[in-house]
Amino acid sequence: MAAQTGLGEPRGPWFVSPELGPDGRFWWDVPGSGEDPSRRRWGGRLLTAAAVVALSTVSGAAAGGWVAGRDGGADATAASAAPVPAELVTAAQRTVPGVVSVLAGRAATGATGSGFAIDDQQHIITNDHILAKGGGGTVTVELPDGRRYAAEVVGREPASDLAVLKVPTDAGLAPLPLAKPRSTRVGEPVLAVGSPLGLPGTVTAGIVSALDRQVRLGTNRRSAVQTDASINPGNSGGPLVNARGEVVGVNTAIATIDGNGSIGIGFAIPIDQVQQTADTLIGKGG
Repeated sequence: MAAQTGLGEPRGPWFVSPELGPDGRFWWDVPGSGEDPSRRRWGGRLLTAAAVVALSTVSGAAAGGWVAGRDGGADATAASAAPVPAELVTAAQRTVPGVVSVLAGRAATGATGSGFAIDDQQHIITNDHILAKGGGGTVTVELPDGRRYAAEVVGREPASDLAVLKVPTDAGLAPLPLAKPRSTRVGEPVLAVGSPLGLPGTVTAGIVSALDRQVRLGTNRRSAVQTDASINPGNSGGPLVNARGEVVGVNTAIATIDGNGSIGIGFAIPIDQVQQTADTLIGKGG
């Protein structure tokens, strides 16, 4: 049974955004750095007290998206330990090359999340709340091979928590195919791909738990795809893909109880809304 606050509101579940934000921090020491604070990397906690009984976004602390470095090499990925169908392995191999890390604002005070390419013009979909938490500063995109580009903000739509970025065509990102609207089914296997806790190319597996789930993000309510695939800070803006490697949604929020991290309830913006918003923003911004 959920604990109660002094206002009579339940303390859980908590709905938080999987991004690492500057409002709560912890330190990761770079191996061999000793006590030198200049070598430390800054991350962010999962939630704040203001997140009680509210659906919040899932981006991460500024340096969080870059903490993992490239220790495992450019092709290294992380995956959930549970066995997955062979088609999901293929879907992961096709998806990871098109997913990027997104850093908005300064490295010490901004926010990080994920994003993915949707066309050959190198337009990238991500969450608007990442840019908002970055304070409107510069936006940097890191590719799977470690290259970084300053990204142009093509357009933003806070109401749907979506934004479109663009990097130079020589980035060569592989665009991800989008699922047909209303084709997603409860029970089908899915993968969440992104950079949780600064670990680029991370893949976690689950199923579609529910469709048309009404959730509140800030002051807005919207329909979401619910999944039990593990989603954590830094996953914001990354794709939720089906076994065919098609994007069925954009990961944007998770639920926790008393701030104890992911409990297997995550939410993604449905692909029909993503496609509609992306078309509008690209049409306006070029």
